[in-house]
Amino acid sequence: MDSKLQIISGQFRGRKLRLPPDARPTQNRTRIALFNMLESGIIDAGTDMVVWDAFAGSGAFGIECLSRYAGTRAIFTDTSPTSIRTIRDNLSVLNIGACATVVQTDAIGAVDKYAANADLIFVDPPYADENLGRAFVARVARVGRAGTILIWEQEVGHESQPNGDVWEILRDKTYGHARLLILQKA
Repeated sequence: MDSKLQIISGQFRGRKLRLPPDARPTQNRTRIALFNMLESGIIDAGTDMVVWDAFAGSGAFGIECLSRYAGTRAIFTDTSPTSIRTIRDNLSVLNIGACATVVQTDAIGAVDKYAANADLIFVDPPYADENLGRAFVARVARVGRAGTILIWEQEVGHESQPNGDVWEILRDKTYGHARLLILQKA
């Protein structure tokens, strides 16, 4: 499928990514703003990290991290077989599958397995079910380690607040129909 979704920076800058037919990808300009925020002191781009792209869709967030940050390992989870095939295709075209784990599974059910080891988690659940994001963030709050950075994309008009006793809000920005919350676990 032809798409306008592309890798913004790093070794694969400008390369286009395939999209599953039912995807609602984070727009390029929103991802540019997100990575500008992350790289303004929230993450240390020079350290090895584990990135979890939950509800991965095309895998654009995790693949962007693999393109930008040497030493990154990425985990991609999604329930859709089409999304899983698309992520694997995108990784294969770039020859970076060895740096990734791709699992067809429910992200909330996978929290116990992946959250404790993740340094950076991107959660962009389907807008149609806003409870998924809340449930995911609450579950990560119980098992994630202190210092973990979590990016929660929400639909404007259906925003939720994280538990302030567990999550520090580092950034809260709106871009079009998307609200990005960058959180750090206390």
